[in-house]
Amino acid sequence: MAPSLRLAVALDYFSFEAAEVPEVPLMQGLSTSLVLIALLAVVAPLAARFLDRAVKVPIVVFEIVLGMVLGPSILGWIQPTEFVDTLAQFGLAMLFFVAGNEVDFAAIRGRPITRASAGWVISLAAGIGAGFVLGPTPAAAVIIGVALCSTALGALLPILRDASESKSPMGIAVTALGAAGEFGPLVAISLFFSGRELGPATAVLLGFVLLTGLAIYLASRARHSLLHAQVTRTLHTSGQFAVRSIMFILTVLVVLSMVLGLDMLLGAFAAGVLWKVAIARAPEQDRHVIEAKVDAIAFGFLVPVFFIDTGIDFDLSALTASPAALALVPLFLLLLLVIRGLPSMLAAPARSSWADKRAIILFGATGLPIIVAVTAIGRNEGLISSAISSALVGAGMLSVLLFPLLALRQLQREPSATAARHQDVP
Repeated sequence: MAPSLRLAVALDYFSFEAAEVPEVPLMQGLSTSLVLIALLAVVAPLAARFLDRAVKVPIVVFEIVLGMVLGPSILGWIQPTEFVDTLAQFGLAMLFFVAGNEVDFAAIRGRPITRASAGWVISLAAGIGAGFVLGPTPAAAVIIGVALCSTALGALLPILRDASESKSPMGIAVTALGAAGEFGPLVAISLFFSGRELGPATAVLLGFVLLTGLAIYLASRARHSLLHAQVTRTLHTSGQFAVRSIMFILTVLVVLSMVLGLDMLLGAFAAGVLWKVAIARAPEQDRHVIEAKVDAIAFGFLVPVFFIDTGIDFDLSALTASPAALALVPLFLLLLLVIRGLPSMLAAPARSSWADKRAIILFGATGLPIIVAVTAIGRNEGLISSAISSALVGAGMLSVLLFPLLALRQLQREPSATAARHQDVP
């Protein structure tokens, strides 16, 4: 899963020696796939906009479904390639960077994050318990449990932003849920699937947390006058110091997490937090411009590749091979609601209506990126079958398709309460 560009791949792509002539069909196939993926990235928001008046469907759903339709599962026009998989891993890392960068820890500290974390611990215990029933081995049980206790913060943040709920008490509660539901599973993955014993893995994880925590603390104490000045000078020039700094911080922490045997997404999430702290005192106008540039790189390029590639890699045949495998999809979807959704009510804002609590359940049960990551680990290491992996990813896809839409409808059921939700909750 770790992104790596090997020298041999570069030589295959860019060498024009006679010996490379047999690789031309491969290059043509790659070129066709890249063009089609770029086309799907353009079609997805147009399709979402076309259906917006009838039903509001997140763009990521269209990206996944379109990738599935044009991928090997149905039409077979796009085939999985190492190059696209590498781009997809950068997209996944960028998704978690954005999540870390957008989490307002000052807003979610105290009651929201405490209760959200308590709910996540309950979800993890319940998920592993369900995993022991459904999985063939303890390792498979942990994979299933981690998948079922995740919340797709990276997918929910744009939805909350588009619905003007990101700064409301409901949005703050969902952000806290997402922070716990993404950071917690990353810690669990790093502990249980690092290849080390639990004791050494815990020590390595604590070391990484201390290093990044120290970096974040030092960044919060410094004024960064030189950084901000250089950012301002190059904001509209080819220097683009802010973007280059972001890519440097992201690369360093991702590589550090990989070197330590931790999941790369832990480094990506930490990089987003670190950058948010480093740029916090920059001029507000500059910060808005930088955020627009990050959104352009993430949601205009890399993140769509990840979701489209998820659809391309989806093993539909493993699900349709037997009725039992297909039945796992609605079962896992229900378990997401019960195991992850119900404990999420702990994070509901004070004096929430029942409609708000139902929305919290649905938002909390929305999960996909962590599910994709942890099931890929389990499948690659032979810990879970392709059927279980595809069923979990299928349930995650349905959760992204259905749950945010249903949650937003819950919030819209009480127009008189809309203003109240945007008031500061004491």
